[in-house]
Amino acid sequence: MLRQAREVGPAFLVPLAWTVVVLAHLGAVADSTLFVAHVVMSILLAVFTVTGYAEMRHGALRVWWSIVAVGFVVTALGTVGFRLGAAGAPLQAVALFGWMLLPAVGFVDTARRGADRPLLYVGSAVASVLGAGLYAGSFAVTVPALTISGLAVVGVGQTAAILDAAFGY
Repeated sequence: MLRQAREVGPAFLVPLAWTVVVLAHLGAVADSTLFVAHVVMSILLAVFTVTGYAEMRHGALRVWWSIVAVGFVVTALGTVGFRLGAAGAPLQAVALFGWMLLPAVGFVDTARRGADRPLLYVGSAVASVLGAGLYAGSFAVTVPALTISGLAVVGVGQTAAILDAAFGY
């Protein structure tokens, strides 16, 4: 059962996480809720990292295991950031940009290794980087719609790839 949860859980958690991020940026999710979400995700990522290691030691799975392990660290940093108030904003940014960009590495690697739908994974990598760029750019030009657009591009791109990975093989 744990193996099945590891295989299909991300297909539900990835779109849920990006939906919550968008809602938080729209003011519909409280910081306390985000803190709890970070704690839960940190625990899930730690469990996934420990229990998945034996099965994810080679090839593309090794790359994805590394992404999850680093993702645990950036998520934990984001969790700490919520406890530091305004001073924790840089740690929260590390978590957000980490999860925007870390999967792009895995998508490119998965495409390179001969995925059945390599263009889907390349597109997901491009969406991750483009969305991160739109999000970052929204601070320079102060356009709230650009903020949400960047998050949406990342969320849709990553969701497409994770759904394919979980259910397309």
